[in-house]
Amino acid sequence: MIGKSVAVIGSGIAGLAAAIRLSVKGFHVTVFEAASEPGGKMGEKTILGYRFDTGPSIFTMPQLIDDLFELCGKNPRDYINYGKLDPVFNYFYEDGTVINAPHGAEKFAEEIAAKTTEKKQTVLDFLKSCETKYNLTHKVFLERSLHKAANYLNCETLHGIANFRKIEAFKTMNDANHARFSDPRVVQLFNRYASYNGSNPFHAPATLNVIPHIEIGMGAYFPEGGMYSIISSLYKLALEQGVEFKFNTPVTGIITANGKVTGVRTSETAYSYDVVVSNMDVFNTYQDLIPDAPKPKLTLRQSKSSSVIVFYWGMMKSFSQLGLHNIFFSRSDKEEFHYVFEKNRIFADPTIYLNISSKNNTADAPEGCENWFVMVTVPNNSGQDWDRFVRLTKKNVLTKLETFLKTDLKPLIGCESILDPRRIESETYSAFGAVFGNASNSPCLLYTSPSPRD
Repeated sequence: MIGKSVAVIGSGIAGLAAAIRLSVKGFHVTVFEAASEPGGKMGEKTILGYRFDTGPSIFTMPQLIDDLFELCGKNPRDYINYGKLDPVFNYFYEDGTVINAPHGAEKFAEEIAAKTTEKKQTVLDFLKSCETKYNLTHKVFLERSLHKAANYLNCETLHGIANFRKIEAFKTMNDANHARFSDPRVVQLFNRYASYNGSNPFHAPATLNVIPHIEIGMGAYFPEGGMYSIISSLYKLALEQGVEFKFNTPVTGIITANGKVTGVRTSETAYSYDVVVSNMDVFNTYQDLIPDAPKPKLTLRQSKSSSVIVFYWGMMKSFSQLGLHNIFFSRSDKEEFHYVFEKNRIFADPTIYLNISSKNNTADAPEGCENWFVMVTVPNNSGQDWDRFVRLTKKNVLTKLETFLKTDLKPLIGCESILDPRRIESETYSAFGAVFGNASNSPCLLYTSPSPRD
């Protein structure tokens, strides 16, 4: 394969990782990117002295980033550094309960026991079951994909199948969490992990309870300089590996001949390549880039994930009661998810995620100020009146946060930018603005989605 040419469509984090891995194997790699800089959904912006990471903000499993540098014979610490978070999250409830979630199962269970009616051992037993799920599944469908028959023929998959009942594939997250816990605040806390991949805990399989182990047991981290430093460090590594980048160059089609991919087309010209890797949304890849090719019908028919509305606010005040990651819970997560996934509408009392990277990277905001990334889960784009939805969401979010923080926030907003499903769809080529692609709201959809490694 040495010497073969590869086109990678999209310079999001998966596109960068693919480009680096292929370059190590001796391919000549060119990355085509519609935007003017790398990152895709994992971008950044600066407004009036406030810097914002515009996409993902929770960093787990840093060894997967380190692997890319080590694969190239590099020391990861020469490119990027990060520190483990403790506490990881602050959780705020309508009844006044505040849970400051520390790193590690033992301390986390102690905090839950101190703030709720649950016993420490109940929480520890649950987190142990999350670890078991992770150990049984991460080599099976996190690192492989069960849509390929060949991936069943290995020890890890056979071991996972033999212990299938332990992953609770045919029980919903909510049912599993209700069976474990009697305190609704704890059920709501663990249900929220379904939102990490845009799914509904009242339909998604309890197998997704691997996520608490990844975050609590294995740890969450903060990269020096913010999340975008992951992109900038991988971009630097890719350049050193000889990867070529074509920015401001959207791919308009994948060229095929006799059932084989032969290159890519842009608005200006066509390029020949031996291999093409698409980091673009799988739905749009088939619908827009290779509309005449045979399609993976099951994958394309899958329901799409939820989307988000994000307010990027430069706040002219610092709030000591807030940390890097903060969750303000809805009074009813069941009703909230019903609105999002069944009614395709916004809920008047949304759960709010508030990320403030300036808590850990002070350069992200002027002195005495904070950069607020305020996000709520909303339906994906199916033609709703998003201008109205954004106005209502902003009003509801401000009312909720002002109640919790006992502060009039509107006069403190020094700058604002807004992301909604329409912009997600148009700027990141995500079908329907579904920020996580396909949802995992049934066992089959969870286990058969293609893996980035395939």
